Amino acid sequence: MEKKIRARLEEIRGMLQADGGDLEVVEITGTNVKLKLRGACGGCPHASITIKQGIEKDLRDTIDEKITVERVE
Repeated sequence: MEKKIRARLEEIRGMLQADGGDLEVVEITGTNVKLKLRGACGGCPHASITIKQGIEKDLRDTIDEKITVERVE
């Protein structure tokens, strides 16, 4: 499952990079994913929405509905 999650996150990175942001995978343990947002996304007031309603929703829809994504600093 980790390979699938990492592959999908690479696709999502491209979208974030197009807006001047980026993400860094800190840890993947089972269905728990910890990410750091970088660049424009790191300081964005909508970062929690990006994590939960963007990245987490995408991973749940495309890979496994049990995936949770947590933002770490």
